[in-house]
Amino acid sequence: MALKKPTARKKDPTKIFVLDTSVIIYDHQALRNFKEHDVVIPITVLEELDNFKKGNDTKNFAAREFTRYIDNISGKNSLQEWTAINGPTRGKFKIEMNTSSKVNAERIFDDKKADHRILNTALYTAEKYPDRKVILVTKDINLRIKAKSLSLIAEDYETGKIKTVEELYTGKSEIGKVSQDALSSIYSNGFCKADDALKKTSIVPNHYYILRNGNQSVLARYDKNDNNLSRVVKTAAFGVIPKNAEQTFALDAIMNPEIKLVTIQGVAGTGKTLLSLAGALEQRRNFHQIYLARPIVPLSNKDIGYLPGDVNSKLNPYMEPLWDNLKYIRSQFNEKDKEHKQLNEMVENQKLVVCPLAYIRGRSLSNVFFIVDEAQNLTPHEVKTIITRAGENTKIIFTGDIYQIDTPYLDTQSNGLSYLIDKLKGQPLYAHITLAKGERSELANLANDLL
Repeated sequence: MALKKPTARKKDPTKIFVLDTSVIIYDHQALRNFKEHDVVIPITVLEELDNFKKGNDTKNFAAREFTRYIDNISGKNSLQEWTAINGPTRGKFKIEMNTSSKVNAERIFDDKKADHRILNTALYTAEKYPDRKVILVTKDINLRIKAKSLSLIAEDYETGKIKTVEELYTGKSEIGKVSQDALSSIYSNGFCKADDALKKTSIVPNHYYILRNGNQSVLARYDKNDNNLSRVVKTAAFGVIPKNAEQTFALDAIMNPEIKLVTIQGVAGTGKTLLSLAGALEQRRNFHQIYLARPIVPLSNKDIGYLPGDVNSKLNPYMEPLWDNLKYIRSQFNEKDKEHKQLNEMVENQKLVVCPLAYIRGRSLSNVFFIVDEAQNLTPHEVKTIITRAGENTKIIFTGDIYQIDTPYLDTQSNGLSYLIDKLKGQPLYAHITLAKGERSELANLANDLL
């Protein structure tokens, strides 16, 4: 009896992803991240991007870069036809002009707005290709809910999103029952062999430890080059003294010349920015300039142009928290002290520059100590862009609170700070510390704990 030939498994048809404007603003290279599947860009998205193309904000940069990319890969093709996306394993894309469907989102939601035209385009695409899975991809939670209410599949854009915040790297551990010999070695020699204190423990470069044996304890950092646990001693930086073990760890990472990139995560009042600025000022002779910058996130996400006054008047309210840290450090010294005068001179001579992050775009970051405050309001792509600007003798500190995000379409899993912490864990040039204990005041701690 002849054997039957095994039948080849029928390959599932590729999917069609319909992209919302929020995805392009989040990642202007998103078109390249859907593997072999096809991508539809609603004409409404191009219209919205056209409104964003002027300006120095991140969304303006993303809009310009995306339209340039589309123009480059389309060549002489009509964009209403499927066009190959660069790369041998990628699918195709097209611009969909149709903004109406049998199920009319504009009529259902009684509003003729861009989001509803994008919904109609996604619904039309699903009607046109009934044998293929059509998915609307958007960072806008409300738009996803509306899509699902119309029986349309909708998903978040997952590229750059970490799996879970609960397991995010904290940069520190507490080890009990460490041998007395290991503690004695750290106290007397300043270090001990890691294997003597951390038996059967996975070790990460520049990870910080609180080592205990009964009532004795010592702070230490793992040095991969020597496989040692080096003692971390509480030291002051430009008049600022760490108030707990975590702050001591953070300042150690800031002051260590071998560590070129540091992230500090923590709620308001834990001392993230203050420690970073104090550490930078303590090392001022090692760098040409100190930059203290933060992204501008206007109130209610309106453009800052609506505010009265010139450019400086518009930006000053957003930079004021950074100046507050500088004023606090200055207040540690008498007006006649040389440190007080040095601070004033550094600001006047632009050795110390406080500015919006957008003003840094395109600059070379050589011989710079660069502090990026409120980094949770950056996208993973923005964080990458900043780091890739680093030249010789540059150190970068990212600070922020991943639970206090002011930017639309970012969350605890998709913001640039969480992404950076998750991806760079274990790199010898990198250190991270999560600050949990607030040191601003008892009142501030009470609000963080109970409200």
